[in-house]
Amino acid sequence: MKAQLRSHVAALFLLAPAAITFTALPSTVVAQPATPEVHALQVTSDRGLAPGSRLHFRLEGTPRAKASIRIRGAKSMIPLAETSRGVYVGRYVITRDDNIQEGDKIRAIMRRGNRTVTASYDIPQGLGNVASAPPAPPPPPPPLRIERFQASAVDRIEPGSEIRFTLMGVPGATASVNLPGVENDLALREVRPGQYEGTYVVRRRDTLDPNGPIVATLRMGDRTVNMNLAQPLVAADNRPPAITNLTPREGDTVAGGPPTVISASFRDRGGAGVDPNTVRILISGRNVTSDAQVTPDSFSYRAPLPPGRHTVDVTARDNAGNTVRRTWSFEVASGPANVPIQILSHVNNGQVDGSVTNVRGRTAPMAEVNVRVDAVPPLVGQFGVAQNVLSRTIQADANGNFEFSFTSPFPVPGTRYDVSMKARKADVTTEAKLVLYQRQG
Repeated sequence: MKAQLRSHVAALFLLAPAAITFTALPSTVVAQPATPEVHALQVTSDRGLAPGSRLHFRLEGTPRAKASIRIRGAKSMIPLAETSRGVYVGRYVITRDDNIQEGDKIRAIMRRGNRTVTASYDIPQGLGNVASAPPAPPPPPPPLRIERFQASAVDRIEPGSEIRFTLMGVPGATASVNLPGVENDLALREVRPGQYEGTYVVRRRDTLDPNGPIVATLRMGDRTVNMNLAQPLVAADNRPPAITNLTPREGDTVAGGPPTVISASFRDRGGAGVDPNTVRILISGRNVTSDAQVTPDSFSYRAPLPPGRHTVDVTARDNAGNTVRRTWSFEVASGPANVPIQILSHVNNGQVDGSVTNVRGRTAPMAEVNVRVDAVPPLVGQFGVAQNVLSRTIQADANGNFEFSFTSPFPVPGTRYDVSMKARKADVTTEAKLVLYQRQG
């Protein structure tokens, strides 16, 4: 039987020189007169019988039984698990306390119910001489690469501007960004495997050049890889500027006689700014650009104008080539501007009903009207002193119409409402008074 076992071992050496696998035939069998049965045992060793060697067992026998292995010289019983019908597998790592030699007995034990079978095998000659398998070479390091490097574009580079960088590459590395004109590199943090992010806030002392090379570096050990930012750091300016703060405003009437000041502001928020050399100012069709004061932020022109309607036509272009045009008109009075106030809804000392009073009037087109309403109770000692119920500034429409409403804090018969109105336009101011009473009964 031992000769037959050695023949199996020799054949397996030819197939697997780094390990020994054998199928042993039982030398003695002691069993109860029925199942279970042991059919075959196969053992594999990765490093012979030295401490640290791993033994693998495959036992074939009766299904649905409990199987285990006992080796002479091993301190522990080795349980096997049934992985498929009638096939049981397990493994054992030889410890320094074990003393397993070639020729030692291996017992395969199977139990099913109250019946047990034991098959005895010998550890074959040559199993202990298997050379240790060389350690597997370490896996090659992953190729170091940057897949994507991008930044959030900003409208302009100025103190307080936040630039957010994102880099996609190999996980577990160290990432940074070099900004031209910034003293230290910006370190990026790995927020998820292979994705690195960081934000830089522009400082006053920085001389960051948005047109210079912005370089990302990914470092792992002594290996590095770089990538330049391909996109522009400053967002492309494709929005035209705006012309605001018009003087005189659309529809205004200004006094005749003294010189009229015509001005406006240029606003190019987030853009490259207005080029003063492109500003063109026409007053009633006449080019007055050379006589005006023009800056990147505004223009101003001052000159006497004849009475009548005048049109202002302004065009400009920002440094990115975006063009803007604004046209508006105003009136120059033949003399001092007239800003009358006419009450259309009530007569002076008239009576009103209810708790809400609506007042309508007319003045110069687009004039500002400052309104104040005070309520005076019929008996001051009973309700206290006069109380302000409305104080606001409203603007007349293009026809000069305006209106406002107020509510009395004590709508009792005899309450007096003192209404004060002050209209202003082109530095001319007109005041008017209106007194109303709460109707009796």
